Amino acid sequence: MNRDPSRDKVRSNKKHLRSYTGPYVRTSARSGGRVTAPVLTNSTARDVIIYNAPGVSGHSTQTQTSDISSVIDKYKELICSEYQYVSEYNSLPGEQVLLSERFTQPLIIQRHRDQKEREEDIRSSSRTSDQSFCLNRLFDPDNHRISPRSSSRSSDQSVRLNDLFDPDNRRISPRAVILQGNSGNGKSFTVQKIMMDWASGYLYKQRFNIVFHLKCKEINRMSGEKSLEEILSYSCSLTSDQISQVLQETPEKMLFIVDGFDELRLTQDDHPKSPHTDLNKRATPEVTLCALLRGRILPESFLLVTTRSTATDTLSKLLKGPQRFTEIMGFSSEGVEKYFQGFFRNEEFFRKAYEYVKANETLITACSIPVICWIICTVMRERSNDGSDLKSGLETTTSIYADFVSTLLEHHCQGLSQSVSALLRSLGQLAEKGMLEQQVLLDEEMVKETVADPAGSLFLSKFLFKRRVHQEIMFSFMHLSFQEFFTALYYVSLDGNEFKKKFTNVCLKGQFEAVVKFLFGLMNEEVRHTLKRKQGVCVHPNTQNILKDWLFQQRDSLETLHHLFELHEESFVTEVLNGTSLVSVWDRPLRRIDCWALLYCGQCCQSMKQLSLYRWGLTSEKLAMILPVLHKFEELKVNMEAPMFISELHSSEETDIASVNLSISEDLSSVRIETDRTGISAVTVTFPQSSIINFDWTNVFQEIKTQEQIDDEDRDMPIFSLQSLPGLKMMELSVWSLTECHVTQMISFSENCPSLRELRIKCFHVSEDGLRLLQKSHTRPDCELTIERIDIFDSTRRKISLTAGVFSMVEFRPSQIFRPQIEN
Repeated sequence: MNRDPSRDKVRSNKKHLRSYTGPYVRTSARSGGRVTAPVLTNSTARDVIIYNAPGVSGHSTQTQTSDISSVIDKYKELICSEYQYVSEYNSLPGEQVLLSERFTQPLIIQRHRDQKEREEDIRSSSRTSDQSFCLNRLFDPDNHRISPRSSSRSSDQSVRLNDLFDPDNRRISPRAVILQGNSGNGKSFTVQKIMMDWASGYLYKQRFNIVFHLKCKEINRMSGEKSLEEILSYSCSLTSDQISQVLQETPEKMLFIVDGFDELRLTQDDHPKSPHTDLNKRATPEVTLCALLRGRILPESFLLVTTRSTATDTLSKLLKGPQRFTEIMGFSSEGVEKYFQGFFRNEEFFRKAYEYVKANETLITACSIPVICWIICTVMRERSNDGSDLKSGLETTTSIYADFVSTLLEHHCQGLSQSVSALLRSLGQLAEKGMLEQQVLLDEEMVKETVADPAGSLFLSKFLFKRRVHQEIMFSFMHLSFQEFFTALYYVSLDGNEFKKKFTNVCLKGQFEAVVKFLFGLMNEEVRHTLKRKQGVCVHPNTQNILKDWLFQQRDSLETLHHLFELHEESFVTEVLNGTSLVSVWDRPLRRIDCWALLYCGQCCQSMKQLSLYRWGLTSEKLAMILPVLHKFEELKVNMEAPMFISELHSSEETDIASVNLSISEDLSSVRIETDRTGISAVTVTFPQSSIINFDWTNVFQEIKTQEQIDDEDRDMPIFSLQSLPGLKMMELSVWSLTECHVTQMISFSENCPSLRELRIKCFHVSEDGLRLLQKSHTRPDCELTIERIDIFDSTRRKISLTAGVFSMVEFRPSQIFRPQIEN
């Protein structure tokens, strides 16, 4: 299409008119020419310019405006029809889901993160031993709150889509907005949401009359030379004539969204020396797009450009100003929950699925990446549709990471210059080098030594940092967990001898615990099959034997359970654990992922020898997770710092509780609470197994906490709240002195607790009034009250029993001195 010289004349005339200070009338001629004229005042016409407008009619402006409005309205209808649906990665032909069921507002920040903040985010993002994060593990999965360390993850600081073009604190509005984000973080979904909301009248209603969506993937497929009008006609539902008509309107009311700049195939020829300023000029699609980005054509229009971090610096140099930088961070903790709710729709199923994933710290933190969220939800839904258990498809963290890598390689990767296996190997070598040097931010020189095209790698992020008066380029993996995963993936691709050297000399001597877990996960049969079929990564047969032989030597630790959980081979779990003598956890918080590992391994075995848990931060939620398998241990030693259920009381409060011990059989549970009180030193209760998690223990601990010395006859013993413990079978108390008031309380307790069969009290002293009351009292026929009094001077014991109103007392002298403690 040749340049029309008449248009230049019109522009010249418009410049001339700017000298006029009064109001103007703009209209159009029947033949398509324009008329621009000042309003006539005092019957005098000045600078009236009429160009190519024979037969101008007074209503032509209204007609043209109406025609364009009609075109735009039709365009909006087509956008709404097309953009309301999304096709997923695994969609069959014709399968689509509603955008509203999949889109969740991601976190968007409007600033550059400095080197320290990025490093902290990456390091905190995957350490399952930490209490911090989001896949960034930037919120604590145990309490689902935003971590104060991770301000960039706070939803309070997230930029709304409607605010992207608002003036900054200097009252400067951007002409171009960069929206940076990693692969799978939701950039394209966000663009689709913007298009849908604009067309529906919910977004930018007053700001933009027209919004165009250009996909760089599609531009790459265009051949020959194209004008902007032709590129737009290829990308949207309008005809060339309609686009031409719209482009003649006010460009300051136009927004061009360019999606996936990092995928654009740019060459040096795309930066011509002679500026491309003509709207109708044809050039290669890349050159025409660059002219739009630079502001050479339609300079008054607005731009929103999405890109991965690897191309941000190139884009920034190319893009017109004023510019604004924003970064899409993925989901917040609240966003993950909203995504699950939108995905499953059914409230009951959503709750089950979300609670399961939330219980696994590694999975819930990985869900901050929207693609991983989709993978997990899809697997769980398919398992449910097959009639399988909800959790059966989410056996391991490794399998989710392997699926994520496969998804990105299949759907986000174009024109690889090397084989997939070679790419994964180079990434693994880089990941290992960073692990050995304990670096998560990798300098450009190190990266280029191993990765052929780091800017084109889906799994690397690129950053620019200020270094004095210069800029420094650095790279990182999306998160530390991916650096650990790629290290493990590299190791399993080695031959048997090389793997053994790496495993012995590197994994077992450094900070490689997470790498070792991924190694076991990569040994899973299904994962190995996927790696070989899709990525061409073959695992040497000796590798699995080396790992299993090592595990037999480490089988008495909690880490062993984690390795078995990732391997997920039931027969091998049974083989390892049936021979072990002890699994113990000492002085460390028990995480949900620990509970899942313990539950899985317990379900694989008929019985195990011993489980010892000491001061492990037990909560009722975590106890409920492992309760179904605790009875399988021949010997169970559970000692918790009080209060027993830390989540139910503030752990910082003084509770006067020394320890809480738990024992569980297949049917019954027993809890023993030892205190620092001299009045009451211990309480033991036995009840049905399920009651331990269905009962609110808060009042029990609160009662003990507030109770003073109970040798005052006006004071009750702190046991009232235990009356409501469902199915209470037996209660045993160790006290200093038993008064008449306490005896009254004991008899009342037995009468008001119909499930109670036995009430035992061990003490050093029984008051005379209390003894007389016992002689006159009655208890239920099916409940026995037994008091054992110990003389601290001569160790004489007196056993007092009251059964069905029959009182008896026996005195005897044991061979050893008794202390008022209850034997386990």
